Amino acid sequence: MHVHRLERIWMTFGIVALVIFLGVLGTAAISEGIVPPSHIQTIDPTKVVTTPPFNNPGLRKIGENEYEAYILAQYPAFTPHEISIPAGAKVTFFTTSSDVVHGFFITNTDVNLMVVPGWVSTATHVFRSPGQYLLLCNEYCGREHHYMYGTIEVR
Repeated sequence: MHVHRLERIWMTFGIVALVIFLGVLGTAAISEGIVPPSHIQTIDPTKVVTTPPFNNPGLRKIGENEYEAYILAQYPAFTPHEISIPAGAKVTFFTTSSDVVHGFFITNTDVNLMVVPGWVSTATHVFRSPGQYLLLCNEYCGREHHYMYGTIEVR
């Protein structure tokens, strides 16, 4: 089979570009310690509402100005719907779902999670500025998806 000279040049260019891309990506991942997010903690989605700590979701103080928030995403609402924390607090969010995939996005922060049934998703954020932060589901989860929101009051 005869391959035209220009086709060989383009194939060579494509293969070289792919090798360079993979080399840069691999080098950056190793040198920077970049790893894909992993699902470390699992939970039985059929028993979420009876499994601690999601059987009593809410905010828990664990240290000086440090909190853990356990939030259940269950169509069409977040439980609890409202959370109040002091300004400067470091909050680690633990969230899971018992029904479908949901999103967990807090406006004006870097918190953006995908909430998958059977997995516990986590994110940590320090709320430095007082105000009201909107918690939104940014994954379409059903007909009443637009009602799936909550608020975080930083005082």
